[in-house]
Amino acid sequence: MTTLATQYAREWFGGVGRGAILCRDIASSLLHAKVRWRDVIYQMYFIGVKSQSVVAITGAFTGMVLCAQTAFQFHKVKMDTATLAVVSVGMGSELGPVLTGLMVAGRVGAAIAAELGTMRVTEQIDALRTLAANPIDFLVVPRFVATLLVMPLLTVESICLGILAAYIVAVFLLGINSTYVWYNMIHYTHTNDMLTGIIKTFIFGAIVAVISCDKGMNCPDGAEGVGRATTEAVVYSSITILISNFFLTLLLQRLLP
Repeated sequence: MTTLATQYAREWFGGVGRGAILCRDIASSLLHAKVRWRDVIYQMYFIGVKSQSVVAITGAFTGMVLCAQTAFQFHKVKMDTATLAVVSVGMGSELGPVLTGLMVAGRVGAAIAAELGTMRVTEQIDALRTLAANPIDFLVVPRFVATLLVMPLLTVESICLGILAAYIVAVFLLGINSTYVWYNMIHYTHTNDMLTGIIKTFIFGAIVAVISCDKGMNCPDGAEGVGRATTEAVVYSSITILISNFFLTLLLQRLLP
């Protein structure tokens, strides 16, 4: 049991160390303007445009179910018109960025880890080093920059669709007065609620990109290693997003009162 715990601790600290070194290399590449914008644009298409359907469906149905459950409980205390305000605050500061991050981690994180892992197993990354080309500049930085750029856009889309779907449910299915429900949403939703979600989504995007690239570029040899790296990229990214969301919420509530 002690040996197993030691092994897990060694792997965890090793992963944290590799992630820190990777962040240093990414920052160094960005500071020296070694960004291949053609690759960034392609990655933005792959990460952003192709993820829209998943993010849109997730945001819309999350807003709908949150609206329904909130309305059912608020109806008991005659606060039906405050339903959409709860949805807008919840989607803007918490559910929108978190669910978007989890969906991107599941779809894009797995793809990045599998792609880079396959390149490592087939020695394509070693070939880049042989040609005096830094794999960080060619492979990691475009994916990192693209993820940072598209994550806020995907989050805003998720939030807007969630609020719109919740409004439709509240007004047309539950029969809540449209004027009051819209007024209360605007009155009780503050700029800091949305700003909190946008700040979080940058951090979540960086988490997904760094963990996925690290797992892909350091995966064990063989098909089993690629599969393990892909699974670990999704799991570790999702867990890190959920844990960091708690601490970010506490921190941003102090910084953005």
